[in-house]
Amino acid sequence: MSVLVVAEHDNSHLKPATLSTIAAAAQLGEVTVLVTGHNCQAVADAAAKTEKVAKVLLAEDAAYEHGLAEPVSLLVAAQAKTFAAVLAPATTFGKNVMPRVAALLDVAQISEIVAVQGADTFVRPIYAGNAMATVKSSDAIKVITVRATAFDAVKTEGGSASVEKIAAAENPGKSKFLDQQLSKSERPELTSAKIVVSGGRGMASSDNFKLIEAVADKLGAAVGASRAAVDSGYAPNDFQVGQTGKIVAPELYVAVGISGAIQHLAGMKDSKVIVAINKDEEAPIFQVADYGLVADLFQALPELANELGK
Repeated sequence: MSVLVVAEHDNSHLKPATLSTIAAAAQLGEVTVLVTGHNCQAVADAAAKTEKVAKVLLAEDAAYEHGLAEPVSLLVAAQAKTFAAVLAPATTFGKNVMPRVAALLDVAQISEIVAVQGADTFVRPIYAGNAMATVKSSDAIKVITVRATAFDAVKTEGGSASVEKIAAAENPGKSKFLDQQLSKSERPELTSAKIVVSGGRGMASSDNFKLIEAVADKLGAAVGASRAAVDSGYAPNDFQVGQTGKIVAPELYVAVGISGAIQHLAGMKDSKVIVAINKDEEAPIFQVADYGLVADLFQALPELANELGK
């Protein structure tokens, strides 16, 4: 069984979510990685060196430089017809491209799988992760997005796949890239950070998030936030962790002033170690936490930052 993985990258480096997607794809069969971009030979070469990759297809065209879903999906759909399954990470990129691919192939998409049980059977979360559904697809081509936190990333060395250049597909011209505004930070990227410190509504104001940042900087951690904190204006939208935000699974997740609503837990409950700080000992977050501290965060955070500084 041959499977195709659509690589997510920045034209220079593969994104970590792609490595986890390759791990999921390898459970289905021989893996071919499709790299679409512009001046991205380095990405194709990196994919070729990645373990469990048998072949790399490289399509370079200016239309693919920014990963616009309209031109990319046409190419993916055309290539997918010779594969039993096509997979992409369940990131913003994958969620933008893959539904279009499924529509072009006239098949149902299987979203955010967390386990592979067979060539046509997969496990995916439903009801904000409170239940797991085992789904079986009878479609000739399986179109799948992968929750990257559920699969250990493959190693980026040890592979020796060949790289084949392929022609670009027709550009439908329905969209064009105008501009992008990237947030710059010396902290790790939220979805790939090994440590995340998140604040919730209990932080009470955006100024108080400096307490979160002080602890995060001492730990070399990324900063996250609950939807309640984001909606209240305490933190920017790209900090949001949860069902409608980013899905994270770091080695350590510190939840401060977060009650633990279902929507938030859906985005972080796969973290290896969860630490909760909340003054409400009945807060639901303590039910999933490995370590809990019932305390006033405005006293606990400065003390924690001070101890870490030692």
